[in-house]
Amino acid sequence: MKVSVDFSALRKTKWHEYAIRFLLGGSVTAVAGLLAKYYGPVFGGLFLAFPAIFPASATLVDKHEREKKQRAGIKQTTRGRQVAGVDAAGAALGSLGLATFAYVMWKLLPVRNIAGVFIVAVGAWFCVSVTLWWLRKKRWGHSSK
Repeated sequence: MKVSVDFSALRKTKWHEYAIRFLLGGSVTAVAGLLAKYYGPVFGGLFLAFPAIFPASATLVDKHEREKKQRAGIKQTTRGRQVAGVDAAGAALGSLGLATFAYVMWKLLPVRNIAGVFIVAVGAWFCVSVTLWWLRKKRWGHSSK
């Protein structure tokens, strides 16, 4: 799978699908805030690494793939689940990158200035995410076609 940007997908998504993503994303973030309030910021911060819009995105990706196949006259329903599975794998890798970002911020903020720590944390997130994506591609032989 080749990584690319397709802005035409923005027109294909209905307004209520954006609302669902917003509500679920906000709910996950609010739960993380409540966990931080009751159990401390270290525990609650772990939940901020969860990709907040993932639950809505996974179901919408599956739905869109099924609809696309039905329009083409294909009755197969596994494609949507497969695409959602690839999306889930990407979200898991991204979560590890976000956890790295959070760890760097947590450890360095007490002893360094915020701008420098932020730059280092973003760099760590980027390196971990890209490295994991590359390793997954190499290890399991996913093509870039």
